[in-house]
Amino acid sequence: MRIILVGFGVVGQSLAKILLSRASDLYTLYGINPKIVACLDSKGCAISQAGLDLDRLLEAKLSKGTVAAYDECQSQLSLADVIDGIEAELLIEMTPTNLDSAEPGLANIISGMRSSKHIITVNKGPLALAFPSLVELANHNNIKFRFSGTVGGGTPILEFAKRCLNGERIISFRGILNGTTNYILSKMEDGLKFNEALNDAKAKGYAEASPSLDLDGYDAASKLAIMANWIMGLKVTIRDIKREGITGIDLSDIKNAAMNKNSVKLIASCDNKRLEVKPTIIKKVDPICVNGTLNAVTFCSEYSGDKTIIGRGAGGMETASSIVRDLIEIREAIAEDVL
Repeated sequence: MRIILVGFGVVGQSLAKILLSRASDLYTLYGINPKIVACLDSKGCAISQAGLDLDRLLEAKLSKGTVAAYDECQSQLSLADVIDGIEAELLIEMTPTNLDSAEPGLANIISGMRSSKHIITVNKGPLALAFPSLVELANHNNIKFRFSGTVGGGTPILEFAKRCLNGERIISFRGILNGTTNYILSKMEDGLKFNEALNDAKAKGYAEASPSLDLDGYDAASKLAIMANWIMGLKVTIRDIKREGITGIDLSDIKNAAMNKNSVKLIASCDNKRLEVKPTIIKKVDPICVNGTLNAVTFCSEYSGDKTIIGRGAGGMETASSIVRDLIEIREAIAEDVL
């Protein structure tokens, strides 16, 4: 399978390492022989229809800061030229999330679909802002479109709800979808003030230098929009979600909750068509009351009751593993179409 990688940051490099380490398994178990024919980052690109050497690609990125160093003469090709002109079956979109316009990820995905490439993305922006139209475009072009890494990183939250609960009707769900805010609130339970907990999260790499997307609830809201569309069949965007972040939470709120064996968590919830993200007091014995950077979601189903899935929600290797899951699923779906 010929693949174009768009974006080669932490997730892209982690994916390359997984493909190197699991090449034999992927072929033996799933019949997949991934061939990276193009890789792009913000400074240029590397192209080889015979397949890029992933060790060499990683070294170029590490030593020169760009994949363009793999072969300098190809660094002037535009993104559109690569997506439209390079022959490949699959495009993996890994550019940074933009919740204002969803660009450049949205344009990359649309270009890939229109050039008959199947799509895997871990970019939340396009799905948070344009999920219904992207699914419609994928169906119109007979494209396989997968995005399990957009929610839960390496934890298969979307797959759990969509496939493990087959035959069930999910009535509602709620949970912790952002590891950064959960870490901060957990450290506040340990006695740190908000700013102290935030600085600790930054020091450990759990929070960005400007973490407003996490703190103000935008990240959780984007994931909630994706889940509501994919799992509940709604047609919503992030703009339809009532949102409140954790910047108004202080140590007294945390202590007051603890006195009654409760915790304060940033909870994203979907109850029929009511969608919201807000700090919520929940019981410490609640299955979704997890600490640190963990994510947790409880699905309420019509017949079998509540089911909870817990796991790490971020990380380069974790998110890259979700891309491999999607890759295997697309390969199997293509094989079924041929039969």
